[in-house]
Amino acid sequence: MTKNPKTKPGKLVLVRHGQSEWNLKNLFTGWTDVDLTENGVAEAKLAGQTLLEAGLRFDIAFTSVLVRAIRTMWLIMEEMDLMWIPTKRDWRLNERHYGALQGLNKAQTAVEHGADQVEIWRRSYNIAPPAVAIDDQRHPSFDPRYGQLKSSELPATESLEDTLARVEPYWRGQIVPELRSGRHVLVAAHGNSLRALVKILETISDVQITKFNIPTGVPRLYELDQDIHPIRAEYLGDSDSVAKATQDVADQAKI
Repeated sequence: MTKNPKTKPGKLVLVRHGQSEWNLKNLFTGWTDVDLTENGVAEAKLAGQTLLEAGLRFDIAFTSVLVRAIRTMWLIMEEMDLMWIPTKRDWRLNERHYGALQGLNKAQTAVEHGADQVEIWRRSYNIAPPAVAIDDQRHPSFDPRYGQLKSSELPATESLEDTLARVEPYWRGQIVPELRSGRHVLVAAHGNSLRALVKILETISDVQITKFNIPTGVPRLYELDQDIHPIRAEYLGDSDSVAKATQDVADQAKI
């Protein structure tokens, strides 16, 4: 699609998946494929209702290849009676791979390694957690959904910087052209893949992004100018509930 200067860019909404089974258990999840909890289902449905009440519609949706994000997208589409719109799934929108931390309890890991170290692993921009070994079942080479990828594309661990490096080409090559054509876009993904998108969109510094938390199931709306720069960016829904949900994310690794 080519850019038409007379076409107003479409609206963009980012939604982190609803609470997952491992969110509830406070475990590092990463590329581990876990489903939504009952509360996560409710969060996704509420997100759809909130978007409807805001008068929003979508022409296309993007998500990862992980079930918690896919199901969130489905539930939002169902609430909005938009299950017919085209959807695209891609591993580049997956959560950050947490390496050897995947499956570990965040608070217990903070006790074992120290809260400061866990904060660095969780929130720093360019420091990745310890990697999983190539023969570890948590390595993506054991998952058939990644069977067509080159070995160099399969992470054994990732920092947020690494995550952004795979998200950004997909954003510019697949999502931006849809927005430029005037289509309204929904992206249902994960805390860190969405933090990467927010960093790109809002030109947030490497330092500032470490403190940016994205709550589960809360739509973030962007209205964009011709250069796909935000002229409006806000969470939709009750402000007190959004603030609490955001703080809950920040508190996950507290001892």
